[in-house]
Amino acid sequence: MGISNVSRMTKYNHLSSKLWVLITAYISCPLDPKKTLGIKLPYLVMIAKNMKKYFTFEVQILDDKGVKRRFRASNYQSNTRVKPFICTMPMRLDDGWNQIQFNLADFTKRAYGTGYVETLRVQIHANCRLRRVYFADRLYAEDELPAEFKLYLPIRANLNPSAAAGSSPGEDEPTLAS
Repeated sequence: MGISNVSRMTKYNHLSSKLWVLITAYISCPLDPKKTLGIKLPYLVMIAKNMKKYFTFEVQILDDKGVKRRFRASNYQSNTRVKPFICTMPMRLDDGWNQIQFNLADFTKRAYGTGYVETLRVQIHANCRLRRVYFADRLYAEDELPAEFKLYLPIRANLNPSAAAGSSPGEDEPTLAS
């Protein structure tokens, strides 16, 4: 394996920065394994770029039976497996930027026949670029979301005077769909 790395990228002519998670690195929230998020909103949404490398994320939830369960989605497996405390499933990503929508209440009910109570922890493993990770009470239409929560950001005027004039978004930048 190579060196693990998590870095922050910012482009001045765009509205947001991204995290780039590489090799064996992962990010976990909360950082302290003894603490929990306590998020009761049932929808997890991520805006992530397909790096055409192995990528996985894991969500630990508490169900209405008091059982901690994990859901792991990855782009390198082809079958769904449900075990007593973990459900692993395949995830297909399109080229470029993707909006990953995960209905935790629905998956909890379908996999275990129990009700979703809250999200305890989220881990996102290499390899991806992340622009946004958030929870919601429901799925929102694009026109209901703030700009930074949309899959494609509107491009704003270049605010960096030292940047080259007329620069266009790079391959790593999501752009407004035409």
